[in-house]
Amino acid sequence: MGWHRKVLRVDLTAGTSAVEPLNMEWANAYLGERGLASKYLMESMDPKVDALSPENALIFATGPLTGTMASTSGRYAVVTKGPLTGAIACSNSGGKFGAELKFAGYDLLIVHGRSERPVYLHIADDEVVIADAAPVWGTSCWNTEEWLKAHHQDPLLKVASIGVAGENLVRYACVVNDLHRAAGRSGVGAVMGSKQLKAVAVRGTKGVTVEDPKRFMSAVAQTKAKLWDDPGRRGLEKYGTNAMIDNMHGFGGLPTRNSQQVQFEGTTKINARAMRATGEDGHRNLVTNKACFGCTIACGRIAKINPTHFTIVNRKEYRHASGGLEYETAFAFGAECGIDDIDALTFANFIMNEQGMDPISFGGTLAAAMELYEMGVITDTDTGGVPLNFGNAEALTIMAEKTGRFEGFGRVLGLGSKRLAEKYGHPEVSITIKGQEIPGYDARALQGMGLGYATSPRGACHMKHDVFEEDMDDVSGNGKAKPCKDSQDRIAAVDSTGLCWFTTSAWGLEEFAVQVDAACEGEWTAARLTEVGERTFNLERRFNLAAGLTSADDTLPKRFLRTPAPSGTAEGKVNELSVMLPAYYQERGWTSDGVPTNETLSRLRV
Repeated sequence: MGWHRKVLRVDLTAGTSAVEPLNMEWANAYLGERGLASKYLMESMDPKVDALSPENALIFATGPLTGTMASTSGRYAVVTKGPLTGAIACSNSGGKFGAELKFAGYDLLIVHGRSERPVYLHIADDEVVIADAAPVWGTSCWNTEEWLKAHHQDPLLKVASIGVAGENLVRYACVVNDLHRAAGRSGVGAVMGSKQLKAVAVRGTKGVTVEDPKRFMSAVAQTKAKLWDDPGRRGLEKYGTNAMIDNMHGFGGLPTRNSQQVQFEGTTKINARAMRATGEDGHRNLVTNKACFGCTIACGRIAKINPTHFTIVNRKEYRHASGGLEYETAFAFGAECGIDDIDALTFANFIMNEQGMDPISFGGTLAAAMELYEMGVITDTDTGGVPLNFGNAEALTIMAEKTGRFEGFGRVLGLGSKRLAEKYGHPEVSITIKGQEIPGYDARALQGMGLGYATSPRGACHMKHDVFEEDMDDVSGNGKAKPCKDSQDRIAAVDSTGLCWFTTSAWGLEEFAVQVDAACEGEWTAARLTEVGERTFNLERRFNLAAGLTSADDTLPKRFLRTPAPSGTAEGKVNELSVMLPAYYQERGWTSDGVPTNETLSRLRV
């Protein structure tokens, strides 16, 4: 139980769909969501294929606890080969779509091939239709969701879709569900666009069953109570993730102006308190908070732009409340671009949700373009007359719209930072790992996070390694390898359950294990979950090696390795990756070239 034991395969080239039994040997080894989908991806395609070719597979994956009464059970993942990096991409999302896919009776949806015309999938329990998407092709995620609900006369339909950015293969396009939740990183939306798949619309009525309902209810009650009383949960409920911007600024770990600095003087204008503050005109950015399906944390923000702000003062659009700033968005649009205008940041975030783009990668790409502009490499001729100076809030909002609509200089920004910097002959200004832009943690101040960035399967990522796992008082590479490896394994296990990583402020793997054990057949312990996580991480490594990546890709931007941090806790320090990486490979049971040994693969049955 926990699993429905059903996989839905759709072949867009042939225009067919079929249901097959879930491979329970794989499910018992990889559990679900991230781990199980990675196994199916490895077995469904050649890792060497181009990410935007019809041969790439696109997997929507739930976990065994998705859709249950467990707290935060709305998670699902989109797993594919990412066009931004050429590596495996696992992009996790919340909202309600994942639970609805599970309610329809499917553990995984696997999409193959490429349609000759724009289409969408309509899934209503056992009925699966590949339908014409012409009426919504060329429109936004918001318009697509509204049209699908009206067209099918079903306001309870749950939709995951791409905007114009995904259709035009913007390298960091994402898949948006429930209007402002997203499988956001690595370009999974571009893969969806390459298949001419506009949306997946789901209505499910089957629910989810568990192995031992009475024991499961008891386990859920106990873990929910522990989570409810946790100070970390209360902080996320009140302030959201954007409380982190003050912590990173004070620590000296906040990437600023394309990581040229590590502290931003404008944080008080864009932080969580600024979102909650009421201005003299009575306007407040934050409207309320919001929870995903089954969530007892409610870290999501709903925000509204000041009606007198330049972005909307003469426009009717965007005057509604919608998804507000997360930390990563505030960092990427704010500190990294040197902008302290909270309404401009909120407007750009609306565009990211509307057209389906990853705000971290967009902000990092724009920041690189701004540095090149201030160097004189990019000119007003390139930008269509828009000055791309750091701090230019109007430039941020203009370029967000242009990139979302794939117009003008937005086409260049849609390449991502790495390809943009190479185009203009200055690859050193791209602050990326494996081609993916960094999140809001400077790798000089947070040495272990730097190691996590370098070794993350999908490139620079804050969600595959726990920033709080390391000793933040020790700004060196000493002793960082094992904590990094252990947290990566633990996160891979949590990602495979169908629950949210934010619960770990209160829960260890024991709390996840007791819920999985009651929901699924067999005996599930914290030790077994740890092994699932390690197995998953090594499988992802195998995929990347087969795709052509090597240990040379386990590196950091030269700025982190050669240019000392200019201020903060790590002032004068560079990242000591050369110290950490060999120790990390040894902890992993990999060769000095970063290849899992036969002994490791045999032990984990990868």
